[in-house]
Amino acid sequence: MVRVNENYLKIQSSYLFTEIAHRVKAYQEKNPSAKIIRLGIGDVTEPLPPAVVEAMHKAVDDEAKRETFRGYGPEQGYDFLREAIARTDFQARGVDVAADEIFVSDGAKCDCGNIQELFGMDVKIAVPDPVYPVYVDTNVMAGRTGANEDGRYAGLTYLEGNAANGFVPSPSGLKADVVYLCFPNNPTGAVATKAQLQEWVDWARAEKALLLFDAAYEAFIRTPGIPHSIYECSGARDCAIEFRSYSKTAGFTGVRCGYTVVPKGLMAYSADGKPVELRPFWTRRQTTKFNGCSYVTQRGAEAVHSPEGQAQTKATIDFYLENAKIMKDALIKFGYSVIGGTDSPYLWVNVKGDSWEFFDRLLCEANVVTTPGAGFGRNGQGYIRISAFNSRANVEEAVGRLAKVLA
Repeated sequence: MVRVNENYLKIQSSYLFTEIAHRVKAYQEKNPSAKIIRLGIGDVTEPLPPAVVEAMHKAVDDEAKRETFRGYGPEQGYDFLREAIARTDFQARGVDVAADEIFVSDGAKCDCGNIQELFGMDVKIAVPDPVYPVYVDTNVMAGRTGANEDGRYAGLTYLEGNAANGFVPSPSGLKADVVYLCFPNNPTGAVATKAQLQEWVDWARAEKALLLFDAAYEAFIRTPGIPHSIYECSGARDCAIEFRSYSKTAGFTGVRCGYTVVPKGLMAYSADGKPVELRPFWTRRQTTKFNGCSYVTQRGAEAVHSPEGQAQTKATIDFYLENAKIMKDALIKFGYSVIGGTDSPYLWVNVKGDSWEFFDRLLCEANVVTTPGAGFGRNGQGYIRISAFNSRANVEEAVGRLAKVLA
């Protein structure tokens, strides 16, 4: 008799974005003529940068000729991309990250879920609340939690994010082994100062804990002094793994590419207390369970780091940030409190009521799709997340519709 992994039975209802899609589909079937504007899921809308397209076309041509054809590539990523990442994303900012500490993958979401395979089943996991669901659900699937009780899983420690702390939790008094952090934050759009991140690094070093730092939205930072990498903090190489993505930076949501930084000398501990380096573990995991990101994709990612690619991606991100500003200014005018939208593509809106009821109201009355904050955790109740990923015409039309419903 084949038995299932019963940890999957613990997961509450369906995945957040699956539930949203179900509700939108049901409404659309009843109202087939409704023009729905989707400001929910964080999927990009603008085309790939021209430099990326040109590089990918050339890479396809390489695959068409015997002398330049590439088959299996290195699971950790081609050197040409790893070196470009190290040079432009880190070393240009004075951050100490080497090419061989970078592991290219098919996206940060996958790496954020897969990284927990490196850790013992008894480690104490801490996650923010509100939280990107992948951090929680992958640990539930792995069996690191108990049952879900009143919206939270037994065995997980939840870091309270709220309006009082600007949705940037502090490590004060925390007892945990592995902590997930995300800044600029998904879903709240909040950013952490260097002092706030340094507090986390100092805590992790003192506790022999590990920070899993999701920097998927770092390219949206425009405020001077806000760190783009956890490694801008002193001592972070001793206690942190960082995840990055081309999905939002360069429109790769459909292309799929990201990377993870595991510094040399970063240690965890065996049952007898002996230090064990994590980088060889991640190398082993990737070379066993991952065949590498495609050559064509990696050539496209390499082009992101060219002068032309950097300018083009910045222009697209500025476009999305202008979308965010248009919506944020309108919502504030309508009387709503809004976090994010400045160094992030997400607006976190206090709706003064139930998240799912507000979601349904906007869907039915304005034909605008958002994301209920309650889907991101207990502290998300009373908020919605709005994504700035859309055309300017749709954003302006959505603001007009919202004005009729909310103003």
